[in-house]
Parts: sequence; structure tokens; C-alpha cells
Amino acid sequence: MTTITVEEMKGRIGSETISEWVEVTQTMIDKFADATGDHQFIHVDPAMAAMTPFGGTIAHGFLTLALMPLLSSKVADAPKLEGVKMGVNYGGNKVRFLTPVRSGSKVRGRFKLLEFDEKRPGQYQQTNEFTVEIEGQSKPAMIAEWISQIFV
Repeated sequence: MTTITVEEMKGRIGSETISEWVEVTQTMIDKFADATGDHQFIHVDPAMAAMTPFGGTIAHGFLTLALMPLLSSKVADAPKLEGVKMGVNYGGNKVRFLTPVRSGSKVRGRFKLLEFDEKRPGQYQQTNEFTVEIEGQSKPAMIAEWISQIFV
């Protein structure tokens, strides 16, 4: 793992990193349904979902978004900012769910650094474009602009 300085991070604006592929299983979808109370049949009932245009169960859109930390952890060449004490989610500027993720599909994250600014001494705001790609599909599952606060 490469460690970089704040100045080096600022120089990476516009750069992209890509995660490994991760399978979205029915077990993941079912656990997400249990955690959120969203048991709509298109997520949890394979027989009923097979009769829809989706042809089977699909992941919740918010599950797709919630895969951000997992996919981020699967980026082999992502540099780490030196001296980080913690990072927290700050919010999103936009999120769009473009293509459903079928149970059993593999997805990966594409992270593009859009902004990296110091907000106050020792506190930085990082904005990334986060795209979830589906293996074998030309259109992504989701595109989000996500903001994090990083404390060094």
C-alpha cells in the first residue's frame, strides 16, 4: 500500500481507481431487506420476481450504494493518505440508479477523485464520483457523487 501526502492527494484530482469484482448474492439482498424492512418481492421472492421484466430478484438500490465501503476496500492500488485519524461520510450531491443489479451478478466500484479541499486545519473534504459497474453490462448500476470528511 502506498502512503501519500495531502499535496500528493490534491495532485490526484481526476484520477480513477477500480475495485475487484464482488458477487451480489441473494443472501446479501435478504440480509439488507431484513436490516431495512424493505421486503418487496422483487428483492426477496425469486418466483414472483421471475415474472417481472427483471427476470429474477434484484438488489435494493440502497444496497448498491451501501456497497461503497466494501468495494473501496477491494481497490488494490488505492493510495492511503498519511496520518488519517478517521474519515466520515458527509453526504451526496447526487445518486442515480441506472440499471438493476440481479442477484448473482458481479459488480465493481470505479472511484474518480473530483475534489480534495482543506476545510479547516487537519480536516479535508473529498468528493468522489462513485460508479458501480455490472460485469457484462455496458450501462452502470449506479453513479453517485459522494462526499467524505477526512481528519488528519
